Amino acid sequence: MGTTCGLTIDPLCRYVRALVICFILLPCIQLSLGAKTRHFKWEVEYKYWSPDCVENIVMAINGQFPGPTIRAKVGDTINVELSNKLSTEGVAIHWHGIRQIGTPWADGTASISQCAINPGETYNYRFRVDKPGTYFYHGHLGMQRSAGLYGSLIVDLAEGEKEPFYYDGELNLLLSDWWHKNIHDQEIGLFTNPFRWVGESQSLLINGRGQYNCSLAAKFSSNTSISQCKLRGAEQCAPKILQVLPNKTYRLRLASATSLASLNLAIGNHKMLVVEADGNYVQPFEVDDLDIYSGESYSVLLTTNQDPNNNYWLSIGVRGRLPQTPQGLTILNYKPNSASKLPISAPPITPVWNDYNHSKAFTNKILALMGTPKPPVNHDRRIILLNTQNKINGYTKWALNNVSLVLPPTPYLGSIKYGLKNAFDQKNPPENFDSINYDVTKPPVNPNSTYGNGVYMLGFNTTVDVILQNANALSANVSEIHPWHLHGHDFWVLGYGDGKFSAENDEKKLNLKNPPLRNSAIIFPYGWTALRFVADNPGVWAFHCHIEPHLHMGMGVVFAEGVDRLSTIPNEGLTCGLTGKMFSGQKN
Repeated sequence: MGTTCGLTIDPLCRYVRALVICFILLPCIQLSLGAKTRHFKWEVEYKYWSPDCVENIVMAINGQFPGPTIRAKVGDTINVELSNKLSTEGVAIHWHGIRQIGTPWADGTASISQCAINPGETYNYRFRVDKPGTYFYHGHLGMQRSAGLYGSLIVDLAEGEKEPFYYDGELNLLLSDWWHKNIHDQEIGLFTNPFRWVGESQSLLINGRGQYNCSLAAKFSSNTSISQCKLRGAEQCAPKILQVLPNKTYRLRLASATSLASLNLAIGNHKMLVVEADGNYVQPFEVDDLDIYSGESYSVLLTTNQDPNNNYWLSIGVRGRLPQTPQGLTILNYKPNSASKLPISAPPITPVWNDYNHSKAFTNKILALMGTPKPPVNHDRRIILLNTQNKINGYTKWALNNVSLVLPPTPYLGSIKYGLKNAFDQKNPPENFDSINYDVTKPPVNPNSTYGNGVYMLGFNTTVDVILQNANALSANVSEIHPWHLHGHDFWVLGYGDGKFSAENDEKKLNLKNPPLRNSAIIFPYGWTALRFVADNPGVWAFHCHIEPHLHMGMGVVFAEGVDRLSTIPNEGLTCGLTGKMFSGQKN
């Protein structure tokens, strides 16, 4: 890319120019006077589908997989009338990254903010979107995200506002992983003794499409022919070709709905300029490839400044785990070239799966854009969460400070609001671990853990620090990457470190100047991550590892704040468990 801001299409230059206009002449974000209510009627059902050219069943919305894309403007209200057409199981949908200010019952977390929507029932999700950005939605009951219950949610600026960067067009990529084993088999394996892990996915999907045992890049492989690929092609698994014009700048919106895989994305011969992370603007920086973990979203600017006579590969590959899943591929098609014209070069090679220095170098470049709110200088409360793999009665679990989360039948939101003391464990969960004697670099001396469903009760408007501390798993020399997601809030990522967090040594390393605002963050193997947020959104909020099986095995906690400030909770969110009995006139 060029280094001057003359007659150039360099997106960094355009970014700077737009930024000056945005901050000097215009209020960057304000509510639109023309806000609308956008209505959707959805039916969730199982449907036969071939996401990777192998027929299977997916969870579809209105017969679509992935689900329909929602597009709205800042200030709009989204109203989704969701009908459960599944015959034997409930459903709930979480609107990932939407803070649900004033509508905590619409967060879509079964047993936390609402009852599961039973077969034949309809639930109205009604909430306001207050921030522009790249988001998505997904199932939040059991492992329904693994079954394909997800879709994109894009929030544009209010009418008349402008982004602090320029682009000519936009492309939206929703990334996911896909198993041939159904989610019920996967769930049973996680609760079996001996333990049966879900294993690596069979394919990676880009906008719901991939190829199993057939690579688009067959001409670069010695064991698969292009003719085989063509024979296995089908409308449902044919790649969504990304069509672009030469010498233009495109905004690529990227979101990862993976259930397990950490991914790396690259585009042959092209650099990318990162400008947004989890719905928040960041200082722009250029990369050849980027890591994207489950629950994360980004916007990058791509300039089509390569040879216009060629097409180019876009590839995604597995990071953080020994890859047993082929790369996912699609083609960046420079028009007017034919979309069937294969690139002349091999697809980009994904960095070695355990090259964590590569991952850390990318992560440490993510800093808040000038003008982003800064964190409070001091915290009122610090909670340190030790992530460990444990055993309970012989069953393999994940735990935080030796407590493995098991959600109660009565949603926390209603039970806290109406004082139902028997609905969940009233004992305060532990806020720290024995940091002096616990060695995070070795398997636990005592691997036994306990179940729990207590809640961290947070003082309203207090500043809370969370230190996520990673450790060794049950097997020696094993520590995994865990992407953590907070509902109801964005948090500042104050820093990352290796080894055991020490307030005495690490406090001075925390970034209070320009830490990025995110709703998802990772902890690297044997490391720690420091987060800070203000408990200013009345409700009950999940905070959990976004790897689907890990959450299912207990890797999460629950925060509650200001619930007494809620005037009421819609009845449809209360009609199960103890609250259901209360509202049906029965005794508790």
